[in-house]
Amino acid sequence: MIFDNLNNLEALNQFKEQLPEGEKTAETDSDADSKKTGSSQLPFSATGNLRIWLERQKGNRVATLVKGFEGTAPELDNLAKALKTHCGVGGTAKNGDIILQGDHREKVLVFLREQGFQVKKAGG
Repeated sequence: MIFDNLNNLEALNQFKEQLPEGEKTAETDSDADSKKTGSSQLPFSATGNLRIWLERQKGNRVATLVKGFEGTAPELDNLAKALKTHCGVGGTAKNGDIILQGDHREKVLVFLREQGFQVKKAGG
């Protein structure tokens, strides 16, 4: 099994060598730079003073709630998707708010500041 994987890897490397110089990789320079730094600036044009809340729900569950987003519905959905991916959790975007399952206030705070938003913790 290991030898099969090594043969596949060798075949892939030989194929890459046969490609013209410009087609060896699918990632661009900006993608490579963002992978090196560990963060990437996503294209969010919306602004607003965002507040991060911890909401306690029935059954002793908690949710992270992001309020104060001023933008279009697709921008809200894109931001919610980026936050869910960054935190590795489920969630939703409803009524201008983003709800993430679990307590992820610190991760969300750092991520949103990296994206250029003004963010503060609020509530519990």
